[in-house]
Amino acid sequence: MGMSATSPRLWSVEEAHALQEQDPSRRYEVVDGELLVSPSPRRSHQRAVVHLLRLLGDFVVSCGVGEVLASPADLFVEGRTSVQPDVFVIPFVNGRPAADAVEIDPILVVEVLSPATARRDRVVKRVLYQRKHVEYWIVDLDAQLLERWLPGADRPEVWAEEFLWVPKGLTTPLSIDLPGFFGRVLGPD
Repeated sequence: MGMSATSPRLWSVEEAHALQEQDPSRRYEVVDGELLVSPSPRRSHQRAVVHLLRLLGDFVVSCGVGEVLASPADLFVEGRTSVQPDVFVIPFVNGRPAADAVEIDPILVVEVLSPATARRDRVVKRVLYQRKHVEYWIVDLDAQLLERWLPGADRPEVWAEEFLWVPKGLTTPLSIDLPGFFGRVLGPD
C-alpha cells in the first residue's frame, strides 16, 4: 500500500503580506504559491545594496532611463506571486517617475545573494524573472561575481572584472569595476 501524496500548501499574496505585518524583521515573498521567507540581511549585503543604488541611480537618472528603487516594494503582484527584489530599475513614464498606482514592470532586477536565499534567488526567482522577460543580476558576495541573466538565456553571463551594462535604447554603458565594488562592500580581509 503506497503513501498518499500531499500537495505543498499554496500561499496567496495577501497571506504573505499578513505575515509581513506580523513579523517585519523578515521578508515574506511568494512565487507561484511558494512562500519565501528571508531573515534580516548581513551588513555586507546591505552595503552592496547601497552601492548598487548609488551606481545604478546616478546612471539611469542621468541617461533618462528611469529610477532605481529598493525593497521593501512588491513587484509582479498577481494571484500567488509577489516578490521584493533587493534593487530594481523601473522605466520612466512620459519622461517622469511612474505614479504609485501605476503598475509597471522593471527593466532590471538585482538580488544580492545571502546564504539563506541562494537557492531561491538562483532558481525560483530566476525562473520568474525570465518568465517576465526581465534582465536579472545576481550579486554573489562570497564568490565576488556578478551573474547576468538575460531574458530567454539558458545560462548566465558571469563577470568578475569590469562589467558593462547598456540598457535598451542607449549607447553609453554603465561601467562597474567589480573588484573595486566588492572591495568597498566587503572591506579588508
